[in-house]
Amino acid sequence: MKKIVILCLTIVIPLATFAQPPVHCLIKTSQGDIAIELYPTKAPITVANFMRYVDKKLYTGSSFFRVCTPANEATRKVKIQVIQGGNVPDSLSLDSIKIETTKYTGLLHKNGTLSMARSGPNSATSQFFICINNQPALDYGGARNPDGQGFAAFGRVTKGMDVVKLIQLQKDISQYLVKPVKIYGVSRVE
Repeated sequence: MKKIVILCLTIVIPLATFAQPPVHCLIKTSQGDIAIELYPTKAPITVANFMRYVDKKLYTGSSFFRVCTPANEATRKVKIQVIQGGNVPDSLSLDSIKIETTKYTGLLHKNGTLSMARSGPNSATSQFFICINNQPALDYGGARNPDGQGFAAFGRVTKGMDVVKLIQLQKDISQYLVKPVKIYGVSRVE
């Protein structure tokens, strides 16, 4: 008697990951242009928040107003190098967002990373910063922020790090630029 072996084939249908392509934008400043790409699949809340400001043109007329440099960070225990911008008037500020930590997104604070400025957890609104050199102290568990949550990285500079470094070199008093660098606008690039 012949034995009939029935093989059951399991058909696996992969779940769609719904990965979204990076969003490209251009930051036009009085010191030159900075091209950026944002990662909506990894940091959906943070990218959506940033793009609300972009699409409503709320960054127009804001500035890069703060710089962290080796000189003005010399007395800090945990030193960083960034430029910070996106200061919109309080009357135009949108609701704060939930922090998407680097532990969650996997996006680390490397040279050229864009991330959201914040005071406490879930407090980020419009202000963002760009890292100069790698800044692991800003990642989840990093020592720069006492709560250990770090900051929400969401994109990176693709062209214009020379402009970022030029902004960092502007004259400051206690990290605030004497003459803030004007942001003429931030727009999508298709």
